[in-house]
Amino acid sequence: MPAWAWRRVFPQATLDAIEAAIRASEAAHRGEIRFAIENSLPATLAWRGISGRERAIEVFSNLRVWDTEHNSGVLIYLLLADHDIEIVADRGIAAQVDPADWEAVAHAMEVAFRQGDFERGALEGIAQIDAILAAHFPPSGHNPDELANRPVILGR
Repeated sequence: MPAWAWRRVFPQATLDAIEAAIRASEAAHRGEIRFAIENSLPATLAWRGISGRERAIEVFSNLRVWDTEHNSGVLIYLLLADHDIEIVADRGIAAQVDPADWEAVAHAMEVAFRQGDFERGALEGIAQIDAILAAHFPPSGHNPDELANRPVILGR
């Protein structure tokens, strides 16, 4: 997949909308959301048979999503070439949220993406994660914005 392929489905306006949604969401809870887009696995990882889930965990670590005060980071990882959405939650959240909840969010996003509506799928996914985080990690006192809200494009 060419390095520019992500731009067809995530133009600047969509990236801006995702960033704004994450910023607004994080005011309603103590969680931190990162959104990462990767066209395809780097060749070295593909040759080693790395799965989308394994890559998402690696990206979670590389982006330091785990490095939040309340262990409340969540990564939404999209591997475009495989049409794979992985949601990785830090241990503080994973201990309280049923993995089926994350699967339901990923499935809803996949439905919108299959229809070609990447912005709607991304924003609905963020809204669903927002509801999960607000239920388990409501805001309390000082609520710093610990991670960047801008979606990250990997491998460009």
